[in-house]
Amino acid sequence: MLLAPLFPVGAGLLTDPFLQLPAANSVRVVWFTEFAGRESFVQYGSNLDQTTIAQTTQLSRMREDQRSRVDNQEEDGQVYTQPTDRPIWRHEAEVQGLTPSQRIPYRVGSMRDNGRMEWSGRYTLAAVPAPGQPLKILLTSDHQLMPMTPANLQKVTETIEPIDAVFLAGDLVNIPDRASEWFDDNRGGAFFPSLQGRANRLLEQNGVGTRYRGGKILQSAPLFPALGNHEVMGRFSTELPLNEQYNDPVPIENAVALYAKIAAQINPGNDPAIAQTWIKNHSFNSDTYEEIFSLPNTSPGGEKYYAITLGDVRLISLDACNTWRVPSLEPNARGRYRERDVDLSDANKWGYGQHIFEPIAPGSPQYSWLEAELNRPEFQQAKYKIVMFHHPPHSLGDNVVPPYTNPTQIIDRFPDGQIKSVRYEYPIDRDYLLRDLMPLLEKAGVQLVFYGHSHLWNRFDSPGGMHFLESSNVGNTYGAFLGETRRSIPIGFQPNYVPSGDPGGLTAIVPSISALLDENGKPQPYIASNEITVFSILDTATGLVSSYRFDARQPEGDVVRFDEFQIVR
Repeated sequence: MLLAPLFPVGAGLLTDPFLQLPAANSVRVVWFTEFAGRESFVQYGSNLDQTTIAQTTQLSRMREDQRSRVDNQEEDGQVYTQPTDRPIWRHEAEVQGLTPSQRIPYRVGSMRDNGRMEWSGRYTLAAVPAPGQPLKILLTSDHQLMPMTPANLQKVTETIEPIDAVFLAGDLVNIPDRASEWFDDNRGGAFFPSLQGRANRLLEQNGVGTRYRGGKILQSAPLFPALGNHEVMGRFSTELPLNEQYNDPVPIENAVALYAKIAAQINPGNDPAIAQTWIKNHSFNSDTYEEIFSLPNTSPGGEKYYAITLGDVRLISLDACNTWRVPSLEPNARGRYRERDVDLSDANKWGYGQHIFEPIAPGSPQYSWLEAELNRPEFQQAKYKIVMFHHPPHSLGDNVVPPYTNPTQIIDRFPDGQIKSVRYEYPIDRDYLLRDLMPLLEKAGVQLVFYGHSHLWNRFDSPGGMHFLESSNVGNTYGAFLGETRRSIPIGFQPNYVPSGDPGGLTAIVPSISALLDENGKPQPYIASNEITVFSILDTATGLVSSYRFDARQPEGDVVRFDEFQIVR
């Protein structure tokens, strides 16, 4: 093996390395290339004199399509006229024999088939932090290639040094099977470049353009994501644009019922693998998310929900997300409240409202696992008990409505039996997060519930002292709804759903240090802005969660710490 790079550092790697799954004496190192190569490895130690070989696998669902922004495609369909497979390889090596709390240098290398080496830069890695080790943890969400995401992450690293871990509450990209959104979107703000300081996003505000590089974070800080609705693809197609596939999930039970009708034709040998793949391709999947990351996989949901300890923190990451549908009641809307008129005679074209991907109601595998997890010594003895998921239980945002429950389907028919309409209701008394999950977490002593989805910053406290933080105003917003500002709830549904304020009944807390003011000079209990971006930091040395804002209209301006609270009761 070569010990010194002969070519530009990182020139042939698709990403820098990033850290995953730290354990007592080890950590995983992961990176991506567009070639399988002869071998890939990690060099580590003070002199980079130790080596561990990586396992190489190809991502199974990576594609580009008409709406990709990659290479020379700057408008729809310039290069790709239909979904096209894009070969991308993942390399993962486990660095073992580490001393707890001791950070050491490392770099990665991948050898092409022609013998040319591609090297990363030098970074540092460490095993899982020991109890008592102070950490600064970035709390972030909903990156989705939004215009201000690189600016947000650049300001993180300019303000807080170092970042020891990242908790990301879902919606990492927009279309999970579109490779360029993870790696090299030509607008300069793809997921990995933004979190590795290799973005190149031009942000124009008030006629002034500023380029932002993001922050070098993941090379040395492990990432712990939660599954969001934008990590879930819908029904698979080799022809439909990826956006349409993403927007076309249906409940698994529908795919199972359809499969049962045609199983003899498509799977005469009754092969379980064929059945599983067919059902997945005709319902929804999070394969790309699960293939990209290495997360604890000891729960019934595998990597979709998990628990891990970092220093004094016990983190439980849950799978709480549903498909997003438009609120419109127009005849052509396959929405959260209705099916399209043209689809009424063909149930295979129905969307089934905002159905939940992974059950979390009492009696479900996830809920039972969570009950057991909350009683484990690792949770009970942790100084900081944090639960993270995507969908908000309490929020001033738009996406908190309708309630988080399985939609109730109502089919209206004409006298002759022909379908007149298919509509959906979401009973408020069946909201799984408010009715079932929050009382369980509060009883267990959870101190902080962290989530995203509505693209804003706001926080709440329960009467029992549990803290709720939604810190997802990274790059754009869908607004906050308080007072006279009303959510998009169609006529006829407004008496059933809350148009303004928190549907869970809590009062949003005004920032404790420097709140933004409305036009009347009144402090606002939220930040919902397309010019001001927000990030939050948990400092385990003090137990403080501090939130910061940056006004991109003033690129030379300061980052402002505007709120802080202590999560220990």
